[in-house]
Amino acid sequence: MADPRDEYASLMTRRSFFRASGTGLGFAALATLLREDLGAVQTGSEAFGGLPDLPHFAPKAKRVIYLCMSGAPSHLDLFDYKPDLQRMAGEELPDSVRERLRLSTMTATQNTLPIIPTVFEFAQHGQSGAWLSELLPRTAKVADNLCFVKSLWNSQLNHDPAQTHLFTGFQLTGRPTIGAWVSYALGSENHNLPAYVAMPTTGSSTGGGPFLSRYWGSGFLPARYGGVKFGTGPDPVLYLSNPKGFDTADRRRFLDDLAALNQMQLEESGDPEIAARIEQYEMAARMQLSVPELTDLSTEPESTFELYGDDSRRRGTFAANCLLARRLAERGVRYVMLSHTGWDHHSDLPNQLPRQTREVDQGSAALVQDLQQRGMLDETLVVWGGEFGRTVYGQFSAANDTRATASSYGRDHNPRCYTIWMAGGGIKPGITHGETDDFSASIVRDPVSIHDLQATILHCVGIDHRRLTYRYQGRDFRLTDVGGRIVEEILA
Repeated sequence: MADPRDEYASLMTRRSFFRASGTGLGFAALATLLREDLGAVQTGSEAFGGLPDLPHFAPKAKRVIYLCMSGAPSHLDLFDYKPDLQRMAGEELPDSVRERLRLSTMTATQNTLPIIPTVFEFAQHGQSGAWLSELLPRTAKVADNLCFVKSLWNSQLNHDPAQTHLFTGFQLTGRPTIGAWVSYALGSENHNLPAYVAMPTTGSSTGGGPFLSRYWGSGFLPARYGGVKFGTGPDPVLYLSNPKGFDTADRRRFLDDLAALNQMQLEESGDPEIAARIEQYEMAARMQLSVPELTDLSTEPESTFELYGDDSRRRGTFAANCLLARRLAERGVRYVMLSHTGWDHHSDLPNQLPRQTREVDQGSAALVQDLQQRGMLDETLVVWGGEFGRTVYGQFSAANDTRATASSYGRDHNPRCYTIWMAGGGIKPGITHGETDDFSASIVRDPVSIHDLQATILHCVGIDHRRLTYRYQGRDFRLTDVGGRIVEEILA
């Protein structure tokens, strides 16, 4: 546990050092390097930063890549096969099932809730016999590398609080995301890249909601632990290039002078956020050299683009981001979050869902294959999924529309159960965990809460979720709040 008062005291004791040595950026960088080298010695690792007593135990995974399908993919149409629903098509949802559901305002006034089975074919794949929809042919080929968790549930019914809960452990805004917790605890393996990177897909065919900073931010942790957003413009990171008429020497002088001003303010106030600001400017200077090399895909062989698909040649696509996530993982970035929006199919699901899966299927599977081929999958945890599931009953554009047609329906939110998959470091491959009822409406075996998922991810990277805390406003906070159980059944 870190106490801000201790950090304040440590900043105050360094005043004499800065005053004796000057206040240039070089000396601030030297202090940072000395602290990071000390941290590496204390942890017995090559990490830069991180807490001295972390990891708590030997990790199975060195890093995490989280593939977030924002908007909630329909688990009934992709993973949770219920063939018996075919004979009940168009029938009214039984009261015994309906009374267990939380109806959103979008269907609470709908006159009828007809059962709509999937219109897509399912088949078993691999030695594990995992059931997958025809919409995921590439994912099906790596089924034996995956662990399907079919019993995840979220306490939140609407998208924003559900995603906030998924990534921060609480439905209200203001808390650190899981990537920030990992960055805070373990530091970075690469001094020239951030420990935590977030990348949204651009140009999705079905659009989608915003990629909000609170889904990848630092909350009340110091700002340096938040994710760095990579975009698709000429500068993957905003303002990374020098402005026109402003060369490298000019920028160096500017940063030195800015650091001196920040250092003066730091000595006056002792505010840890100012120290973070100094470190972030120095990181930005290092990233001017490291990021262009990272994002230059010209060194990748043709076989890589064949694996990830043609989309991987276009910056900002999901496939290109998956390839970039592998390159980030190779370079020691601790936590990478990819967000692909547009999965909120309240209407026209039979036409919209195939477009979504075409954008992510090959890239997701290629990432798993690529990591495995390079011997990195065993030390990289990959997670794929959304924030909650969808309903077995159909949703229509008008409240009095009772047509259960295969071409017009959508599915409403269902937080009571949904499916994700996990692969790689610390996770048992080729298994399915958990089970839903005959209507895929609620869980009948092995429920996994959001806090359970978070505890398990932290466990894979060597963190005991109960011991990773941060004191804020007089209270010790943790990602999993007062809950969380490690899902031992899925651990390798």
